[in-house]
Amino acid sequence: MLFHRDLDKNLRVCQHCGHHMRLPAAQRLAMLFDVGEYQTIELPETVADPLKFRDRKRYTDRLKEAQGKTGQGDALTVAHGSMGGVGAVVAVLDFEFMAGSMGVAVGEGLLSAARLAVVQKSPLVTVASSGGARMQEGILSLMQMVRTTIAVEELREAGLPYITILTDPTTGGVSASFAMLGDVAIAEPGAVIGFAGGRVIEQTIRETLPEGFQRAEYQLDHGMVDMVVHRHDLRDTLVRVLDLLVNARPSADVLPIPPAAEPDGDDASTAADAPAPPPEDRPAD
Repeated sequence: MLFHRDLDKNLRVCQHCGHHMRLPAAQRLAMLFDVGEYQTIELPETVADPLKFRDRKRYTDRLKEAQGKTGQGDALTVAHGSMGGVGAVVAVLDFEFMAGSMGVAVGEGLLSAARLAVVQKSPLVTVASSGGARMQEGILSLMQMVRTTIAVEELREAGLPYITILTDPTTGGVSASFAMLGDVAIAEPGAVIGFAGGRVIEQTIRETLPEGFQRAEYQLDHGMVDMVVHRHDLRDTLVRVLDLLVNARPSADVLPIPPAAEPDGDDASTAADAPAPPPEDRPAD
């Protein structure tokens, strides 16, 4: 049994087993920024239901439900502030909003986050928690994989760091685009990170997958992420990484190296006038 108050105080990490539960976007931002202070930006408006999609419910009804549940316009929240005194832009996907799926609004939001980072000359940090592309927007959702990749390229052209934080789950079109393009990729313990689901892969290749397949620790062992960091240590680790990448200067005064002493005149002339060694004493080529 876990009490909600204790769980929230512990950043939604189980006190008994260390399991990392999903964290809402607002709580994630408050955790990362200095003294929990940040400013969100208004994202561009997009067409709500470009395909007039309907399954058991209208897509517009699903959007309204998600907006009422989370208080957000869509799955992505973009904010800026400082981390360890370093200005930064952070884009967070909230799994509570239609499984953090990526549609046109998310693509526009990430592009806006990258361009804000370029204007402010700040690093961009993304926090992924998503089931992938949003099926209700069809091919338009898949096009956001390209658009978010363009956003990352704009950062690279500006010479700005891009850090990705991979939480549970990071899958589908999100993992196949901006989530895996970071200069440094940090994962939370136990997070599922991959493209297709494990059951789909097993049915396709008709083999049993290794234990822990697609978990953060497995991905670290196979070079897909750079580090796995406990949520309690995430902010300090992120601050340290940003400081190393942004403040590219020595942490102490650089002392000049005195020039090597030149030989005296007598020593120089003696060395120059010395006879050459006989051929048999010369070193071999």
